[in-house]
Amino acid sequence: MAVTVETLEKLERKITLTLPVGVIQTEVDSRLRKLARTVKMDGFRPGKVPMNVVTQRYGYSVHYEVMNDKVGEAFATAANEAKLRVAGQPKISESETSPEGQMAFDAIFEVFPEVKIADLAGAEVEKLTADVTDEAIDKTVEILRKQRRTFAQRAQDTAAQDTDRVTVDFEGKIEGEPFAGGKAADFQFILGDGQMLKEFEDATRGMKAGESKTFPLAFPADYHGKDVAGKTADFLVTLKKLEAADLPEVDGALAKSLGIADGTVEALRADIRKNLEREVKHRLLARNKQAAMDALVAKAELDLPKSSVQAELDRMVENARADLKQRGIKDADKAPIPDEIFRPQAERRVRLGLVVAELVRSNDLAAKPEQIKAHVEELAASYEKPADVIRWYYGDNRRMAEVEAVVIENNVTEYILSKAKVTDKSVSFDELMGQN
Repeated sequence: MAVTVETLEKLERKITLTLPVGVIQTEVDSRLRKLARTVKMDGFRPGKVPMNVVTQRYGYSVHYEVMNDKVGEAFATAANEAKLRVAGQPKISESETSPEGQMAFDAIFEVFPEVKIADLAGAEVEKLTADVTDEAIDKTVEILRKQRRTFAQRAQDTAAQDTDRVTVDFEGKIEGEPFAGGKAADFQFILGDGQMLKEFEDATRGMKAGESKTFPLAFPADYHGKDVAGKTADFLVTLKKLEAADLPEVDGALAKSLGIADGTVEALRADIRKNLEREVKHRLLARNKQAAMDALVAKAELDLPKSSVQAELDRMVENARADLKQRGIKDADKAPIPDEIFRPQAERRVRLGLVVAELVRSNDLAAKPEQIKAHVEELAASYEKPADVIRWYYGDNRRMAEVEAVVIENNVTEYILSKAKVTDKSVSFDELMGQN
């Protein structure tokens, strides 16, 4: 049967479907008879309910169910015959006119676009490189030392300095009035760690145990506490206890406490280097993948299916509500979250997904079994029992689908980098890790 497809605009199409009334009624009667054999109603034995009673009670719902099924089947058949790649769900409505003995329906829907990708030889990609230096290892060692530091009380007349742990009572007032969160007793923090605002640390630095001080503190305009953001408070702080930090020596004892079997500093640094190199590799891959994908999208031409964008928007809004709920926000499921907040990101995701799919299809970049296996083994390598982790991945189809998606992204990234004009840029370890 020839299918007539009408183009409405860009990706929007229309097909008119016709169904014989007799076919629909025959299916309705069949389902009602089947239902009558099992339906239970007061005053009747099971299977003995008269057909006219079953029809009266269930006829409308069964007819609606049959119509949905038959129209859905007809649409799928028509779209397949017309070789259409349908995006999203069709909007189906009954036609105003129908041939005699037929029911006609108009199906309006979108199709996936034709994706045109220009020659990637003209794309430019900045590829980052970074090394794990001895300085980076030294910084990591210091972080590990700080995590294992102990504290000992200082002498009474000693002034507070950076790295000391102080115990304070404080109370803040704005225009003479206390405010929520502005008062605490026996509050501990470490000077110089940035836990408190700079003005608070500056005021505490140099104080001795037993001393009190009043000082002004201007809250930043973007401070997380909206009630005090941009306002100035007067704080009274009393230093109750002052403790000096004692960091462990970088020696065999520290190495053993960190799980290094042979307990040597050399082995500790080698282990740190291995872990940092793994992290650097992952971060470089993520950054370079993003750059490659940006270059790919810039070389692609396509129209976006509105239905696909809307589906992505719905997912993003739902995820935002779930996040709010997890944070304990009341009535998070009813929170008014405008689609427009996420629209640019949703459109980019849809565009990138369509372009990547086309590149994979046209260049045979699908994930191969040996690539998936290698990636799972790499993921498992950093764990104590890799074999258990490998079984964990292979035991769940959803997890394996996620691995496959990552491998495909890696294939696409490598393909783009092999075709584009690539400029290598070396960045420092701190810059890559987002440190100052």
